[in-house]
Amino acid sequence: MTNLDLEMAELRSRKREGEKKKEDAASEVDQQNHNAVLLQRIVKVFIGCLAAVTCGMMYAVYLSTYHERKFWFSSRQEMEREITFQGGSGLYYYYYKHMLFASSFERGVYELTRDNRTVSGQTINAVEQLSLYPELLSSLLYRLIGSQNAIEPVYFYIGVVFGLQAVYVTALFICSWVMSGTWVAGMLTVAWYIINRPDTTKVDYAIPLRDNWALPYFSCQVAALTGFLSNSISSMFCYLLMSVTTFSFIVMWEHSHYVLFVQGVALLLLDCFDLVPPHIHKVYLSSLLLAYVLQYQRPSLLSCPLLSLLIASLLARYLQYGNWEFIPNLLLCEEGFQSPGQDFFLRLTQASVLPFYVLVLLVCLISTMQTIYRRLSGERLKGSVRMEDGRIGERPEVIYHVLHTLLFGALAMMFQGTKYLWTPYVCAFTAFGVCSPELWMTVFRWIRLRSVHPVVLALILSTAVPTIIGFSLWREYFPRVLSELTEVQEFYDPDTVELMNWIKSQAPLAAVFAGSPALLGTVKLCTGWPVTSLPLYTDLNLLQRSESTYQVYAMRSAEEVYKLLTAQKSSYIIIEEELCNEMSPVRGCRIKDLLDYANGHMVYDQGEMYTFSKHGRFCHEIKMNYSPYTNYFTRVFWNRSYHVYRVNSVISFQY
Repeated sequence: MTNLDLEMAELRSRKREGEKKKEDAASEVDQQNHNAVLLQRIVKVFIGCLAAVTCGMMYAVYLSTYHERKFWFSSRQEMEREITFQGGSGLYYYYYKHMLFASSFERGVYELTRDNRTVSGQTINAVEQLSLYPELLSSLLYRLIGSQNAIEPVYFYIGVVFGLQAVYVTALFICSWVMSGTWVAGMLTVAWYIINRPDTTKVDYAIPLRDNWALPYFSCQVAALTGFLSNSISSMFCYLLMSVTTFSFIVMWEHSHYVLFVQGVALLLLDCFDLVPPHIHKVYLSSLLLAYVLQYQRPSLLSCPLLSLLIASLLARYLQYGNWEFIPNLLLCEEGFQSPGQDFFLRLTQASVLPFYVLVLLVCLISTMQTIYRRLSGERLKGSVRMEDGRIGERPEVIYHVLHTLLFGALAMMFQGTKYLWTPYVCAFTAFGVCSPELWMTVFRWIRLRSVHPVVLALILSTAVPTIIGFSLWREYFPRVLSELTEVQEFYDPDTVELMNWIKSQAPLAAVFAGSPALLGTVKLCTGWPVTSLPLYTDLNLLQRSESTYQVYAMRSAEEVYKLLTAQKSSYIIIEEELCNEMSPVRGCRIKDLLDYANGHMVYDQGEMYTFSKHGRFCHEIKMNYSPYTNYFTRVFWNRSYHVYRVNSVISFQY
């Protein structure tokens, strides 16, 4: 080998060493950059999680403080506290108390599954019919942690509910955060949720309701589904969380499968375009199967719309009711089945949610339609969407939430009872949109912005717009929130308290009370006496019993009402002045209107409604204290709101 060859070999060796050093240096720089990005992401996630948990905890504290200020809860007697559970929801708390008073948890469960002390003449499985799993779990937890000497049962009960509400808003926070990429959207979601509380939750006035226990689990399921579709969180973790929360949601609320049906429709539409893994449907099947086994083989789970056609389900219910006129009309006249009023939209507009929601929805919907068109045209979608692409409608989690909010929004426009399923996600979806640079980039791509760099402007707007919104909300609503926490409100119902005290002190232990379902729920909670019906609208037998009891507000004879009440083994009938003299401006949905129509006492003449019967209205006539009413009934208690009559076991004919 010549000297020239040696020199060339040495040069090549040095060159390779230099290139290797450069590669090592570049690799070291890449590793440092990767570590820096990873550290930045960890810090961002930590701050976001801390903000989410803090928002949830602060909301729970806010609810507790507001509840105390509204009802003076700590200064009231036990009965007065229980009366604050409105809308018939106190019945659930009665069973919670029953579980605590039982000699053991097992004994308590046995007594509830064979309850013959609630509905007169019947033995019911209260756990199955009333979905009492929240009460079972909370009473078991109360026993296990030994809270008997540390906290009163009622405070533990409402504390668990308020804790679940904290989980609710935390899940909404995470849902908006995952979609937008910034935890600022989560904070804006929570702010809108609290400001629009009359339209987002019922926890203010009816704590024990089933949806207050169940919807936090649904919110967690939606958050897990959002993370699953976005691929930003571990798929296995999201899948497991979806399974657990879906099962819990079904168990906690008897109407949950209707909600899941609507969600399933949204996922089915995603599946049509291969935007969702097919095995996600196993979550619903496994959850329904487990719930079916746990809930005593409840038939409604096998015939629910989630597994069968919605039309078939509605047809089955119609055939089930047969010729009953009063019951379907009573259900349709419930407030939850009415369309929302203008004040609902006005509140959302004043809080700036509705205008921004419409804008965000339009952008995402149009972008989603473009994505569907490209998919139908055979164009392959990108594996990952960058912010610069301006195609927010190609993200599966965004498409899902567009479908989710449209489907539940359609229901909310028809039935205001479903607004509690729609409004919280309106807050989350809107907050995601205004905080998402991708949404602004999508708009800029459409208008072909050239004067300013679109990426820079999108980043600026995604920060500036939520900041301006947050400042305006703080200036407008923060003083109101503070006033709610500092202002002492008055809630007192002396007539109901007097009625409950009379029952506990004067009524025989074997007495059975008849009345409206909501009032009977309070009677059962505060006194423990047997009743003829319950505020439960999913049991046809109880609905028929309620119709029979409601006849005291119809134009029926004393003998007819007496036969109906004695058939239910009623000892006393409670007549409410509010129902007897109901003066609602909307005719047709008052109890007496529904009864007159069902009994054939309603006459229409030239567009006007008239009532006609040979008998006067029972609740008015019985107060006159003349025969034949005194033959069958004896007044034993009255005040401004209630009249209680004993159903005579021996008829005395007095003239």
